[in-house]
Amino acid sequence: WDNEYGRHEADVPAFKAAKYLVSNHEYLEFVEDHGYATENYWTEEGWNWVNYEGASFPRFWSQDDDGNFELRCMLQKIDMPWSWPVEVNQLEAKAFCNWRAAKTGKPVRLPTEDEWFRLRDHSGTADVPAWKHAPGNLNLEHFASPEPVDTHEFGGGFFDILGNVWQHTETPIYGFAGFEVHPLYDDFSTPTFDLKHNLIKGGSWISTGNELTRDGRYAFRRHFYQHAGFRTIESADPVNISDDRYETDPEIVPFCDLNYGKDHLGLANYPAKLAALCLEKMSDRKTGSAFNYGCNAGRTTFELARVFDHVTGIDFTARIIRMGVEMKEKGYTQYTLRDEGDIVSFHQKHLDDFGLDATRDKVDFVQGDLSNLKKIYTGYDLMVIDSMLERTTNPAVFLEEVHQRLNPGGLLLIASTHDWLEAFTAKENWLGGYKENGENVTTLDSLQRILGPHFRQIDSPVDVPRVIRKTRRTFDHNLVQVTFWELLER
Repeated sequence: WDNEYGRHEADVPAFKAAKYLVSNHEYLEFVEDHGYATENYWTEEGWNWVNYEGASFPRFWSQDDDGNFELRCMLQKIDMPWSWPVEVNQLEAKAFCNWRAAKTGKPVRLPTEDEWFRLRDHSGTADVPAWKHAPGNLNLEHFASPEPVDTHEFGGGFFDILGNVWQHTETPIYGFAGFEVHPLYDDFSTPTFDLKHNLIKGGSWISTGNELTRDGRYAFRRHFYQHAGFRTIESADPVNISDDRYETDPEIVPFCDLNYGKDHLGLANYPAKLAALCLEKMSDRKTGSAFNYGCNAGRTTFELARVFDHVTGIDFTARIIRMGVEMKEKGYTQYTLRDEGDIVSFHQKHLDDFGLDATRDKVDFVQGDLSNLKKIYTGYDLMVIDSMLERTTNPAVFLEEVHQRLNPGGLLLIASTHDWLEAFTAKENWLGGYKENGENVTTLDSLQRILGPHFRQIDSPVDVPRVIRKTRRTFDHNLVQVTFWELLER
């Protein structure tokens, strides 16, 4: 499957693991200790499931007329085999771990996928092609059911590293670095990258073929049953959850593509071009700290960090800057693009694709309002305001005090489409696009008037094309006017 490709490396701190899978008998202690009636042992999702199902013990358990527990097998009920591994969903397995942790005072939990791989490698078990016979209760080579948890010993002193029942993990499925959607089943993996589908590992008695391979990755909703049980581990190390959801917000994904997608209509990448213009002007100037308002998904911010010691990227909404934050934290981001109607394509973009991975420690992303910018944002050698003057409530407030935020000799770049709309800016606060005493007032006129006392305009304005993809064949094409302003000596 496509989710088995790519590359993943992890440092796995030492942990203790149970010798056996949790048996029906061990799980009975949790049931008899009112585990299904004690909310503290359950996640919010798990407790909602308990109440919805009215559960008081695992689904495959039943009770006879005398109250004795039986087990539902494939074809019939049998007396409860207490030595077999319990079969539960992930929510129940996690609740048991929380109960055990509360009773023992030890950091008991489920293993992560990385920890399961470590256990498997520790056991020295070969992969499927090297087997003559399955090393455990796998591949239908034994029974059409589980077996006692102490039947199949693997290397390292552990039992049932593979087989008997699948093993629940703490890890929601995600794509390894380099993941690409396979075109023949484009809806196979990506719908499960939602933090709601957790990986199960190791296979069960009925698992065959690809399900037995070391690289096999299968995930299900946490309330599903899949011939799955679990092993407990002890580790105080926090569980790191990879959030590999694909961005689908139609207000956000065009900016993901604007920043990191391919060049459209034969025009250069706009955020990268903006940064290049800045770096050209800064070639013989101080490059300590830079400020990028209107950073959206972060490409200009990262590009500036090639040269600057530190760059702060700011935008009005947290929704948009989270893409930059994701790039900084993980080095990549993922999004879907609408190609035609309901047909979408899936995209994963890495900073390393643009030679920008080394800049991650030199940038920060925060939310802010240009009309009410905090006083802490000062001391910059470069300030970039990208297409946001026309999207703020009172742009003149910022322009009248921006000189106080720049270092001596600092530069201010203003990029604007001059697209003034009352939905964003009251008409009396527009910088241009109106008449005064019968004369046209343009945005550039107002910039020169407001900034003139403290800045010198450098060179003539430059028009930079910006193409925002809407679908595979439709685009918004803008010409953004870029002006540079040098702070005068105070």
